[in-house]
Amino acid sequence: MPTIHVNRERLYRDIGKQMTDEEFDELCFQFGIELDEVTSERNMVSKEQGKLRAESLSDEIIYRIEVPANRYDLLCHEGLVRALRAYLYSEQPAQIQSQHVSTNVVSVSANVSAVRPFIACAVLRGFRMTQHLYDSLIDLQDKLHGGLGRKRTLVSIGTYDLDTLSGPFSYDAVAPEDISFAPLNRPDQIVNGHELMTILESDLKLRKFLQIIREEPRYPVLRDCKGIVMSVPPIINGDSSKISLSTRNIFIDVTGTDRAKVMTALNILVTSFAQFCESVESVTLKNSDGQIEVTPNLAVREELLSVSYVNKSLGLMLTPQEICKLLELMLLSAAPVSDDHVAVSVPPMRSDIVHSCDIMEDVAIAYGFNNIPARVPVTGCFAAMNPLNKFGDQLRREVALCGYSEVLAFSLCSYAENFAHLRRADPGNEAVVLANPKTIEFEVVHTSLIPSMLKTLASNKKMPLPIKIFQVADVVLLDPSHEVGARNQRRLCALICSMSSGLEIIHGLLDRLMLMTNNHAGENVGYHIKASNSITYFHDH
Repeated sequence: MPTIHVNRERLYRDIGKQMTDEEFDELCFQFGIELDEVTSERNMVSKEQGKLRAESLSDEIIYRIEVPANRYDLLCHEGLVRALRAYLYSEQPAQIQSQHVSTNVVSVSANVSAVRPFIACAVLRGFRMTQHLYDSLIDLQDKLHGGLGRKRTLVSIGTYDLDTLSGPFSYDAVAPEDISFAPLNRPDQIVNGHELMTILESDLKLRKFLQIIREEPRYPVLRDCKGIVMSVPPIINGDSSKISLSTRNIFIDVTGTDRAKVMTALNILVTSFAQFCESVESVTLKNSDGQIEVTPNLAVREELLSVSYVNKSLGLMLTPQEICKLLELMLLSAAPVSDDHVAVSVPPMRSDIVHSCDIMEDVAIAYGFNNIPARVPVTGCFAAMNPLNKFGDQLRREVALCGYSEVLAFSLCSYAENFAHLRRADPGNEAVVLANPKTIEFEVVHTSLIPSMLKTLASNKKMPLPIKIFQVADVVLLDPSHEVGARNQRRLCALICSMSSGLEIIHGLLDRLMLMTNNHAGENVGYHIKASNSITYFHDH
């Protein structure tokens, strides 16, 4: 789950209530978040970089709070305060309306459809900037980039000082050599797209994003009417329009490859900071095909919730009026429309509300899970082991009784281990390949148990011979006929390493397993052995 850092004194001041650390920990538990640590800026830096680097830092108490991965509205101090005030006092935030201003226009070129097709924008007019709000705005962008944006691949956000720009604006994709601008915090370096990739290779924070567009023939570019490059999303903004503590009018753009997530990110940013500006102005997007769209869309969505569904799910007997009061604690306005239905108004910041079950969950949180009475179920359900897992355990027992030690290995391996190290070519329709692996050790979901067995053997070469190991685990294979596009297949792999070939030993294990599973050797019945043509194994040509 994502973690946010909030200053304790500022948090209590904005909530309007003083608490002890223990009381706040209990409040977090009831609300569905978790107080992970009570620390300070000095302590955090001291742990990571040493005491010398932390000497000049503050000792003010900081709460490290874990929030649910789908609650993007809680990823900043302002969003957390808004939610906790509603939970404590039933205080509903003011409804946000965006003003339509015709001068805020972005022309979207057809060229971006091949690289980063979606964009949404907004303007925060008359923003009352402080150092805290500046830090919170930047931190929220980073957290949205990492979670909702999947490291900027799906969503990236740019914020600009609107007073340094001139509209209307344009969003286009151009050849890297046709870009010329000074990147953020590099005012003296005028670079094109290729040079930008080169200089950012040494930037520890940004270099991991370069691969998103580096190989594209065109890079996305956002410009104002004077041709000033505002940003090259999803990499970096231009230096000339960067926001500062003197910024009063903020232009926000969100670009990406997932339209729904682009709109969600913009709504989270706008609703989190709208209370600190005089007005929210919309931006008109003009597509190359003549279609016009106005963003942000801050409309309240209406959902119909069944009272009987809530009561059946939670084992309660709540009335429609009681459900409405509980939902107010979770930032949801509601009103009874019948004896069994409640109309729920979902504000734009609650992107996590998708189905009725999400609203039912909010009712449970507001009611308190600990307050739900424990009852003996009216139906008796007897658990039974999954047949495949049961059979796998039986195989493990038999192999272990034959003197083999079980191996527990990762389901992921490197691309080379899965194919090249086994002298196999990738057929392209077999392995599930990770799009953005953390390391080269975890690039592919293994399609064979052999690589992990050989790696285990290589790590135990100093052990006395013979080494006898086995593994019972799933491999994953691509399969379009399945709902998720892949299927699991349970396999057994056994290995013996000895001074002799040990063929009779491994053959004996196979015979033992076949005997115990009531399979007998024979050409037409049971099982028989035939030669393999796999290039992984030694065989006669």
